[in-house]
Amino acid sequence: MRTVQMTLEDELINAVDRVSKQLHTSRSAFTRKALREALARYNLEQLESKHRQGYERQPVAADEFSGWETEQAWGDE
Repeated sequence: MRTVQMTLEDELINAVDRVSKQLHTSRSAFTRKALREALARYNLEQLESKHRQGYERQPVAADEFSGWETEQAWGDE
């Protein structure tokens, strides 16, 4: 593990310290978790963007899924 120096606003540090104390964890552990979650969210957004771009380049054909309509599960049946 490496030590990283960061510059943060006092209000942000105070909020992190307050929540870290409530969670019984350290500022570093809280920050590591937050950064991991932010990276996971970013990766998911990138995948969703690629998915959206793919459908924009090649939209679904009107009858593309018609063969599966009889297989669709309905909640009331």
